[in-house]
Amino acid sequence: MMSDLSRTLGEKRRPPPVKVLSGQLRVARSLSGESWVIRPGRGRTLPVSLVWMQGTVLEVHLDSDSVLLMDETGTFTVQGVSGIPRGKPCLSPGKYVMVMGVIQAVSPEPLIRAVKIADLSVLAAVHRHMWKLEVEELQDVLTDDSQSNPLL
Repeated sequence: MMSDLSRTLGEKRRPPPVKVLSGQLRVARSLSGESWVIRPGRGRTLPVSLVWMQGTVLEVHLDSDSVLLMDETGTFTVQGVSGIPRGKPCLSPGKYVMVMGVIQAVSPEPLIRAVKIADLSVLAAVHRHMWKLEVEELQDVLTDDSQSNPLL
């Protein structure tokens, strides 16, 4: 039902967000428009457009409506932050945040247009520690060619 409503409103239908690291986006290949291909490893490829990223806020640029974040593989910029409900309170240097957004560019550093921002600072140490494992696990599931598991 929700997908019918989305189509009625003229919204693009996108696959769910893919958890990625900024270093993966930095070497991504363009497919078309807002679609990109990352290489999760072992010769695999994964198309992405809507991404889920996590990182520490380094800089806030209200004049350009953007923030600079850093994950364990590098920095990335998120734009359109002022249009995110409840996003502003977590936009201060040192906060650990989750960002969901659409890839705008990958070079020289990833640029993401924000769709959602959430503050993860309360349990930042746990989130930071688990993030790379979460990214690897999801990408493994999404690129698994075996159809033996009916739950996938």
